Amino acid sequence: MSAPLFLSDHAALIAAVVIGIAFGWTLERAGLGSAKKLAGQFYLTDLTVFKVMFSAILTAMLGAFWLGRLGVLDLSRVYVPGTWLAPQLLGGAIFGAGFAIAGLCPGTSCVAAATGRGDGLAAFTGMFTGILVTGLAFAPLQRFYDSTSRGTLTLPEVLHLPYGTVVALLTGIALAGFAGAEWIERRQRAPEPEHARVATLVPEQEPQA
Repeated sequence: MSAPLFLSDHAALIAAVVIGIAFGWTLERAGLGSAKKLAGQFYLTDLTVFKVMFSAILTAMLGAFWLGRLGVLDLSRVYVPGTWLAPQLLGGAIFGAGFAIAGLCPGTSCVAAATGRGDGLAAFTGMFTGILVTGLAFAPLQRFYDSTSRGTLTLPEVLHLPYGTVVALLTGIALAGFAGAEWIERRQRAPEPEHARVATLVPEQEPQA
């Protein structure tokens, strides 16, 4: 018999607080409160962010799929946010630019601020200032905000494939992505060949007349 995981809003709020604290602690323990570590994502020197986030997506996807198959979770009651192409594309671009500039995303900026890092506090303050300004000046943005609605879309619907097939495909893509990330990081950590180091240490001599 399918049933929701929580029977009351009160229990759901308690679970949200506990999960949020655990998530923040995990991010800090993984070093993701450091802007330097997160910025390594853009330089292809440290792909921890990719591996952590893709692992979270994969875990949630497999968990929802198998819990649904076992009858523990009613997938029809799982909230799927709507799709608005233009505003979400613009929001994604702004998010990406802010991530690249600050070296922190919303979650990691909160972790960095909570642990006393100045850059985290600055990113946290800027994020909430942007939210406040957008909320106060939202009326002119309302039309754009509501534009290009596509309803609730899921990958099985978009790809016209069975749910299980999409889960299998994404699992394969994730495993390939993890292997690729490890290969890139190994190349970045590989020591410079000995002959190249010697060549840089020995000055080039001027040809004699």
